[in-house]
Amino acid sequence: MSSKTNPRRSNGSRRTKLRNRVRAMGLSCHICGQPIDYDLPAGHPMSYELDELVPVSRGGDPYDPDNVAPAHRICNQRRGNRMPGDGEMDDRATSPCIGLVDWVALCGKAK
Repeated sequence: MSSKTNPRRSNGSRRTKLRNRVRAMGLSCHICGQPIDYDLPAGHPMSYELDELVPVSRGGDPYDPDNVAPAHRICNQRRGNRMPGDGEMDDRATSPCIGLVDWVALCGKAK
């Protein structure tokens, strides 16, 4: 088991401020381009997460405002540590949230 700490949690206050600043912009998901419902609870597949453009595992800074963007939780999870242009997936075309948009409309907000 690794004793390495998660750099996103090493300065929680700073990360929370950055997350809230990006949330206040109300932007769409940078991966799929669909709107984000910022009122959904954390953990919901379509909820807001702060994503690093250059993943932390690839040397990205989780506190750099130029390295973060809003994403749906499911899009962020699907993307993993891939970077735009990796050629491993066309994020918008294969985004799992495209199908979830209909699911959310049918099921409503899970609160």
